[in-house]
Amino acid sequence: MKYALLTFLLSIAALVTQGQPESSPEQVVITSEKGKIQVSSLENGKLHVNVPPKAVVKYKAVGLVHYSDFGAKGNGKTDDIDAIAATHAFANLHGLLVKADPKATYYIGGRERTAFIRTDTDFGTAAFLIDDTEVQNRNASVFTVSSDLKPFKLETIKTLKRNQQKIEALLPASCLITVTNANVKQYIRFGLNQNNGSPQTDIFVVDKNGNVDMNAPIIWDFSQITDITALPIDEKPLTITGGRFTTIANKAESKYTYYNRNIAVRRSNVLVDGLQHDIKGEEDHGAPYGGFINIGECAYVTVKNTILTGHRTYSTIGAADKPVTMGTYDLSVNRALNVSFVNCSQTNDINDNTYWGILGSNFCKNLLYDQCTLSRFDAHQGVANATIRNSTLGHMGINAIGSGLLLVENSTIRGRSVVNLRPDYGSSWQGELVIRNCVFVPADGKPISAALISGSYSGQHDFGYTCYMPERITLENLRIDDSRHPETYQGPAIFANFNPQQTDASYQEKFPYVKTKEVILKNVTTASGKPLRISDNPFMFRDVKVNSGQ
Repeated sequence: MKYALLTFLLSIAALVTQGQPESSPEQVVITSEKGKIQVSSLENGKLHVNVPPKAVVKYKAVGLVHYSDFGAKGNGKTDDIDAIAATHAFANLHGLLVKADPKATYYIGGRERTAFIRTDTDFGTAAFLIDDTEVQNRNASVFTVSSDLKPFKLETIKTLKRNQQKIEALLPASCLITVTNANVKQYIRFGLNQNNGSPQTDIFVVDKNGNVDMNAPIIWDFSQITDITALPIDEKPLTITGGRFTTIANKAESKYTYYNRNIAVRRSNVLVDGLQHDIKGEEDHGAPYGGFINIGECAYVTVKNTILTGHRTYSTIGAADKPVTMGTYDLSVNRALNVSFVNCSQTNDINDNTYWGILGSNFCKNLLYDQCTLSRFDAHQGVANATIRNSTLGHMGINAIGSGLLLVENSTIRGRSVVNLRPDYGSSWQGELVIRNCVFVPADGKPISAALISGSYSGQHDFGYTCYMPERITLENLRIDDSRHPETYQGPAIFANFNPQQTDASYQEKFPYVKTKEVILKNVTTASGKPLRISDNPFMFRDVKVNSGQ
C-alpha cells in the first residue's frame, strides 16, 4: 500500500513539474516543490505557479479549488487576474472544479493575461470588476473556454458540394469542420461600411465516419479548398454558472478598434447559466466591443438565465468616408453551430436607441432565441436556420440574411419591421420565412408606415452570390398594432419598397434578384383596421402569389 501511494505521489509530482508546454496559450508553468503555493509573473510574461505535493493531493481529494487558494484577495482593489489564471491552469491539469469565493469582488486590471477554462466553473455570487480604462491588449480575452482537443488538417478533401451528405474521411470522433476557399470572395459589403468581402467559408459537423449532420448542411459549392480543418467535439459538457461581471468601459477614440475583454467560448458542448454582465463608466466617446460573451469555432452552446447590457452607440467615419454608427455588442457568435439563448434579458431598455443592438453574428447555423427579451437578433454574414420564439425584440428587431428556415413564433416584435433583410449583404434569404402567433408593434408604437419585411436591393452590386428573397412567406395569426399610424397611412405593407427605381420593365438589374413566389396569409389583423397591402412598389412584386386563408 505504501509503495502504491509513493508511486502515485511521484507520478503526480512528475506530471505537475512538466508544467505546460512552451507553446501553450495558457502561458503558465506549474511546478511542485516544498513550501507554500506561490504565483509569480516571469519576465517573458508567463506565470510561474508552485503547488506543493501535499496541496496537490488535498485539492484532488476534494475535487475543487478556489481562487483564494492561489492568492486571490477578492477585495475589489487588488488585481487578481494572475491568481485567477493560475487557479484555472492548475484545475485544468487535474480536472478539478473551480469555485469563486462567495461575496468576493475580483478586480481585473488592464494587464494582458487570459484565464483558460477547461473544467466546470462556478462563479456563484462573486463579482468581477473588469477595468478597461488602461488595457495592454484589447484583443486578449479575460476568460477563454477552451478544449484539450486539438484541430488538425484534412489534406485529402479538395472539393465540396452544397448539401453533400458525406466527406471521405475517417476521424477519431465527431468533428467540427471549417472549410475555406480564399480564391472566392462572398459577402462583398455595400454601403457606408463597404468592403471587398470575405473568403468563401463554411462550417459543419460530421461523425467519425464523415457523415454530415444534415440539420446544419453544407451551404456552398467549393470548387477549390485552400484550407480545411477538423476540430474534435468534446463529448462531456462543460458548465459555467453564476457570476456578476461589470465592465468599466474604455475611454478610447471612437473608431473600429474593437475591445474583446470578454468570456470567449471556443469549445463545443458548453452551458453558461445564470451570469450577469453590467457596464459602467460609458462617456460621450469610446471604442466598440466585440461581445462580452463571444462564441466562436464551436457547436452546441447554450446561454440561459443570463442578464446582459447593451453598449452605448458611438459614431466614426466609415469605409465610404462618411459618418457611421458603430456596431458594438454584448453577445457575439461567429462560425458556430447550434447556439441557443434561453431566458436571457438585458438591463437597459430594449427600445432605447441610444444603445446598440445586443447581438451580432457571422457564418452561423441553427441560432435560437427562446424566452428572451433583447433589443436585437442579427445575422450579418449569413445564418442557416434561425428561430425566435416566446420572445420580445426591441428597437433593432430581427435582422438577417442567410438560408433555410427563418421561424418567428409566439413573439412580440417592436422594430421597424418584423424581419429586416440586411441591405448591406444583398437582402438575401434563400429559403422560407414563417411568422406565426406574433404581435408586431411597428417602431414601438411610433407613427410610421409599417412594412412587415424590409430591405433594399438595386441589382447593381455584386455581393459574391445570387441574392434571394424568401421563396415562401407564411404569416399566420399575426396582430399588427398600427393604432398610431400617420394621417397618410394606407395600411401595412407585406414588403417595403426594396427598389424605388424599379417601377417598370425598363429597369435592368445587372445582378437579378430572385423574388418571393408565394405569400400565405392566415388571420392577419390590424389595430388600424387598414388592410394589408403588397408594397408601396406593386410593380416589383407583381408576380408574387398571395394566398389568403382568412
